[in-house]
Amino acid sequence: MTTTPSTAPDTVDVLVVGAGPTGLLLAGDLAAQGVSVTLVERRPHRTSNMTRAFAVHARTLELLDSRGLADELIKTGTSLVSLRFFGKLSLDLSRLRTRFPFVLITPQYEVERLLERRARTAGVRFRYDTELTGLQQSAASESVTAELREPDGSRTTLAARYLVGADGMRSPVRQALGLPFPGRSVIRSIALADVRLTEEPDDILTVSGDGDAFAFVAPFGDGWYRVMGWSSARQSADSDPTDPVDLDELREITRLALGTDYGMHDARWISRFHSDERQVPSYRTGRVFLAGDAAHVHSPAGGQGMNTGLQDAANLSWKLAAVLRGQSADPEALLDSYHAERHPVGTKVLRSSGALIRLAMARTPLQRTVRTIATTALSMVRPASDKVIGMVSGISIAYPAPRGAHPLTAKRAPDLSLREGRLHQLLRDGTFVLVTPDGSAAPASPAPLVHAHWRGDRTTTLLIRPDGYIAWASDHADPAALRAALSR
Repeated sequence: MTTTPSTAPDTVDVLVVGAGPTGLLLAGDLAAQGVSVTLVERRPHRTSNMTRAFAVHARTLELLDSRGLADELIKTGTSLVSLRFFGKLSLDLSRLRTRFPFVLITPQYEVERLLERRARTAGVRFRYDTELTGLQQSAASESVTAELREPDGSRTTLAARYLVGADGMRSPVRQALGLPFPGRSVIRSIALADVRLTEEPDDILTVSGDGDAFAFVAPFGDGWYRVMGWSSARQSADSDPTDPVDLDELREITRLALGTDYGMHDARWISRFHSDERQVPSYRTGRVFLAGDAAHVHSPAGGQGMNTGLQDAANLSWKLAAVLRGQSADPEALLDSYHAERHPVGTKVLRSSGALIRLAMARTPLQRTVRTIATTALSMVRPASDKVIGMVSGISIAYPAPRGAHPLTAKRAPDLSLREGRLHQLLRDGTFVLVTPDGSAAPASPAPLVHAHWRGDRTTTLLIRPDGYIAWASDHADPAALRAALSR
């Protein structure tokens, strides 16, 4: 039951619910573009060393680079240039064509620390220990009214032109919308901890012994390691208080899967969780959007969860800002493109991470044969392994392009070296970047625009979106088509 105050609610451009990485990046992006943003989080404000996410992939590092944060984040962890699966398959990330050909192992709280600092500097208003209890949309007032429970238990409302739920798997925003979250539990009772090791592993490992157990070890670079393990012999609910996980259990699982526990000791935290595969049917309902775990959850295999959420936020933020500043000729189509572009990506991540976890859990002779064939093929066929690397890292993700568009349209733009600097540096203003041949003049634009020039004699013209994807491309001068692309 909710109560409605007698006074009119406060109003904000965008209300973001959830102060995890997804919500923090989104809120910071919007505020940096002059949008008024309030971020509410049901938890009290504190920094915790308990974190499940720990891998930051190349595409996410590119997005952080275009916000001036990547180099600082890299100093907090360790960079790994290869991923080993099942003791046989090794994926070489150094082949990625990016400034960041590796996966960064760093705790989620380091990502959150940098994103929160940026959001505060940009002017985001934070309201911690505040819980969303309901919401209402009004077509007449063109707003969303959120019903909130304050730290003292009182009820208030806050009106916003748009609301984004980045509030996790059990998203109150999604529940308030009445949206289903179809899917199923894939794996129960995964134990995980941050520990010290007496023996240093050779590299990052994902191993499945005989299908009865698998384990994962990754270094943070500061003497701590993330260890995650599963055993078919220990299947408890992560919420069962009568069966807490302890270090002895994780040691046993690791020895079973890897043949050694590396002398693990001094866990700074330890937990048990289960893994679901779920995706909401629609990422947009009127003036409300869902992002990150509120929209999709999947297995931890490949470490893609936090990365996918951050990329959701980068896709949505510039579109909301453009609409709120009146810079889109078709606001509804632009906002609808968030679901059209990101929902298929979420589906692909569910499938790829699900395939990895099922291969790790292979127990029957047929399943193990399939795993052997798959890993052998990936090891021997470079195009196949490059496809996997591109998907896991996010580098190969592209969006649907209009029929007849230039082949580069809707693809990720690499960090081009231009006369005015690197592309990622030029994207730090949060605007479109127009790349033209040297000597070309930029057309009049309805939106802020950074105009840059190729080094050398390239003649292709590129219009690059604030999230680093190519909005329009042409191999010859076409001012009318460029002006049309700028006004979308």
